[in-house]
Order: sequence, then structure tokens, then C-alpha cells
Amino acid sequence: MNCRLCGSTNLASVVDLGATPPCELFLSADQVDEPEMTYPLHLRLCTDCLLAQLPPLITPEETFTEYAYFSSYSTSWVRHAKDFVDAQVARIDPKFVVEVASNDGYLLQHVVEKGIRCLGIEPSVNVGAAAREKGVPTVTEFLSPETGAAVRAEHGPADLVVANNVYAHIPDVVGFTQGLRALVADDGWVSIEVQHLLTLIELNQYDTIYHEHFQYYTVASAQKALLSGGLALVDVELVPTHGGSIRLLAQPVENAGEPTQRVADVLAREKAAGLHELAGYTEFARRVAGVRRDLLKFLVEAAARGRTVVGYGAPGKGNTLLNHCGIRPDLLAYTVDRNPYKHGRFTPGTRIPILPPEQIEVDKPDYVLVLPWNLRAELTAQLSYVGEWGGKLVFPIPHLEIVEVKP
Repeated sequence: MNCRLCGSTNLASVVDLGATPPCELFLSADQVDEPEMTYPLHLRLCTDCLLAQLPPLITPEETFTEYAYFSSYSTSWVRHAKDFVDAQVARIDPKFVVEVASNDGYLLQHVVEKGIRCLGIEPSVNVGAAAREKGVPTVTEFLSPETGAAVRAEHGPADLVVANNVYAHIPDVVGFTQGLRALVADDGWVSIEVQHLLTLIELNQYDTIYHEHFQYYTVASAQKALLSGGLALVDVELVPTHGGSIRLLAQPVENAGEPTQRVADVLAREKAAGLHELAGYTEFARRVAGVRRDLLKFLVEAAARGRTVVGYGAPGKGNTLLNHCGIRPDLLAYTVDRNPYKHGRFTPGTRIPILPPEQIEVDKPDYVLVLPWNLRAELTAQLSYVGEWGGKLVFPIPHLEIVEVKP
């Protein structure tokens, strides 16, 4: 394979997680006895431009035309979106805001509340419909240079273009970036949030590697990706979402100022961690193997003692973890999720039943394995009732941790 950003053939292995099904293709009851397609999940690093990437074995159309993830089911994520909107309105006073991959209107609903003109661009038909029901104008499209130009021609240039948790989801990183440039005004701003490869490596967050994440960014590689489409990185913020993300603030190259000191500071942190060369990635695969061994040891020993273990959440990252560890219903009886779309379905590959959250209180399991560990504070509070019968929470990342909770 060639690097999708710079075209280089100098790609080095970071970690090979075997072959798994796409993480968001949940199975219905009548599909459980049918075969599934699996695809290699092998993360590689371009040693020339530093972009970490997976080969584009599936297309965005296969994953995102109908999507199982609704952002609004995470209370903390909606609050994070509101705080972002409040801050950006105070900073630049935008008159027109466009969000790419706007999901179910979790962010733009706050823009609508402020009376600011906005538009969502969302490829998934089902979640886009949910956004329109909230009063968020939404078009059903994938972003490309042509889509960006068409939206600009019809609606005008945007003062602020938001792209949260989508910059990793597109195989054509250059074309997508050109689409962002087409949308934004010449003096406007583009704000991108994406998981930081620094925290992924340092905190063993390997379960965030899955097929719909085509690439994984340091600030160094993100700078190069933005420039490929005519955008210059001006500022960066470190935000806690998804276990540690970067918020990239960019402007068109012709009007962008010099990068702030924060950009230099984060680049220095990445360099100190060794992530601007291959050496910083060589121990990651060994630590990943340790996470798997520790989790499997816990589950096998719990089963041997007759203890019941169920899961909480059915996120994409959880499916990477379950498949890599080979966890089946004999070790994890079921998992639950707040999203009704997933109820009655089964996790891809591992075929673990997904039930409503109320089932935990009915069954009173000894342990609850929290799969969306990035929402630890929110879910620890939500699951505090597990302590009523002496149940405990289990967090697998960055290392196995068993936590007592008080009701």
C-alpha cells in the first residue's frame, strides 16, 4: 500500500490486530447464523509524513449510509458540544456555521438555539433524519471538493466549519480537506476534533483502531494533511474527549497567521515521546498484547469462580477489543446500550447480545465491563447503583482496573 497523504511506500508496522468485521455492522437476530466478512486490522506508519493509517479496505458508503451511532445518547458529549458552541460564538461571532458529519444534530442544535444560521452535512440517512426532527437543517451528503463547492454556491461561505470526529473517518484525506476549504470563507475558521495519536500510544488505547478510522493523527501529521487542502494550522487545544483529542483550528493558507505557541508546545511533546520517528511506536504492540492477556485472565478466572460478568455499551471501540481478545458470550453474557437501535442485535464478530440498560438491575451481575471507557466519569455516576448489591465496574484501558462503586 502507498501512504494516502504523501504517496510514499515507506510504511512500517505499528500493531497488527488480526482480522475483524467492521465495528458498526451489528447483526440482527436472523443474521446470527450467517457468515460475516472480516478485514485485516493492521496499523502502519508512513515514516516520511508520519501519518498512521489503515489500508482502505471498506468504503465510507458501507459504514455511514445507515449508521448505528447517535451522538446525543452521550450526555457528556452533548455538553461538550454546547461548551464548544458557546466558546466559538464568543470568539468569532459567526453568522453561518456548517458542521460536517453533523450526526443527529447534537452540536448544531445549540447553534439553532442561538438563532445563528447553520447547516449540517451528514451522510447517514437515519441520523440525519433525527437531526431534522430537532430543527437542524441537514443535507445527506459525503463531503468532497464538489460537495463543498455546491454547498458554498447555494448557502454562501461559512464563518465556521466544524468537523468533529470525522477527520479520521475518510480515506481521501486530501479531497476531504479540499472540501473543508471550499466550505469556509476566506477569513473563516475550520475546527477539527480528532483523537490524538500521542494519547492512543501512551495510554494503550488500541481499541480505537477500527476500520472506519482510516488514519490517526499527531499534530505534525495533521499539519501536513491540512496543508494538502489549502488550510494552515493556527492553533491547537488538547481536549479530554475520546481519551484525549486535539482540536485543530485552521484558516485558509492565504489569510492564516503564524501558529501559536500551543502548536509548538504540542509538537515538542510529540517529539519528546518519539512520535516524530518510528522509534516511538516500537513498544506499542507489546503493551497491546499485555492488555489482552490481563483482560482474558480476569474473565476466565471470574467464570471459573462462578461470577457473572456483563458489558456496558456497544461502541465501535468495544468491538475491536472484544474481537481482538476473542471474547464470546461464555465470558461476557451480554452487553447493554442506551441506543434503542442496537437492542436485540448482536456485536459483530463476537455475537454478544445487546440489551437495554435496565437488564443490569434485573440480573445484578458481579462485574460490569465498561466498554466506552472514555466516558468513565459519566458512566461511573450512571452505574453507581451497581454498588447496591456489591457489584463492581471493570475498566480494560489503559490497564485492567476493578473499581468499587457506592450507590
